[in-house]
Amino acid sequence: PRRLSSAMRGRRNRMMRTSVVAPPPVQPRIISRDLSHRIRELVPESKMYADLLTFEKKLDYNIMRKRLDIQEALKRPVKRRCKLRIFITHRFYVGHVGVGPEKSIEPSWELKVEGRVLDDSKPPEGTAAPTGTTGTAAAATTATAETKPTPPPRKFSSFFKNLVIELDKDMYGPDNHLVEWHRTSQVEETDGFQLRRKGDKPVKCTIFLMLDNQPPQYKLDVRLARLLGIHTQTRPDPNEREFINCDACLTQIFEVPRMKFSEIPQRLQGLLMPADPIVISHLISNDAVERAKTSCYDLEIDVDDTLKQQMNAFLLSTASQQEILSLDSKIQETIQTINTLKTRREFFKKFSDDPHDFIHRWLLSQNKSTREVSGNREEERKATFYDKPWTREAVYRYFYGKVEQMRAELAQALG
Repeated sequence: PRRLSSAMRGRRNRMMRTSVVAPPPVQPRIISRDLSHRIRELVPESKMYADLLTFEKKLDYNIMRKRLDIQEALKRPVKRRCKLRIFITHRFYVGHVGVGPEKSIEPSWELKVEGRVLDDSKPPEGTAAPTGTTGTAAAATTATAETKPTPPPRKFSSFFKNLVIELDKDMYGPDNHLVEWHRTSQVEETDGFQLRRKGDKPVKCTIFLMLDNQPPQYKLDVRLARLLGIHTQTRPDPNEREFINCDACLTQIFEVPRMKFSEIPQRLQGLLMPADPIVISHLISNDAVERAKTSCYDLEIDVDDTLKQQMNAFLLSTASQQEILSLDSKIQETIQTINTLKTRREFFKKFSDDPHDFIHRWLLSQNKSTREVSGNREEERKATFYDKPWTREAVYRYFYGKVEQMRAELAQALG
């Protein structure tokens, strides 16, 4: 008994030191969607199903390739060229001297800067300002919106980083002749800009518009711009490949005879300057009294192509994927049912061909299976059956389970 207790103690310690490993998750059985050769022999029409599977594989390959192409295309900016029509409208208001309790009104003028993108898919609606849209144009716009829903147009201010209106410095002084608007993170987009000042004389003004290009665009240094259009004889250093030997043009631009490839981006920073603003010179004439006078300017800009939104929607769409998964599940269930029916058919066909031989073989098979499940009871009646290595291990396991059960009961009783 003492030796048995020592063995049980060692077995218990080894089992307590062994970490408990969770059983691996049961993987779902993957059922092939291909029909077996036997089924194709029994049902010749199943060849059409095999052709559909082949076509599906080709279609999946092409769709996957197109998805990869779209993902690569989305990494590059997808832009299209269009026109931004800018409307500059000014109007003078006549003042008058008040009589009695009526207040006097000084003459003034008003300047508006507005614009919209011209859609190339339909003819322009004329050169009238947005605020003066005619009834026919409004009706045409309404009819188009009813036939085809379109996303809301971009606000005019979203195309620019900043806007500066410079008035005549002699008329308004050095402190009041500039009107500036700059984009910030809290700015609210607007369809236009409006400026109102007092005065009854013609005013010369200059409008500076800085485009908000995405990705940003820069103006190159004159020397670098001249270099990019010509072929040079700059060569990598034959001994040290990470260096380049500058020719006369590069030496003049970078001011070094020799530099590393990794230094080029840093040295290019000093040669990139902000792009030039769009400058519009406008005369606010006083002949437009109590009526608006509009001037139009067309500007070429790059805007995001609507195709990019469609490509994003295609990549993010999951409705078709859910439907495809549902259909695949139904196909697998159908294939499983077909295989089950094939097994039944073969079972009954063998029985119908030779009932006597079929039943004899079936009974032999069942007898063998029964022996494997129940074991050899005649051999288990003999003592030599238990004189094997597994017997000692089974005894250890039995006593260890009893000890653990008594320990759990004792811990439960003690609280």
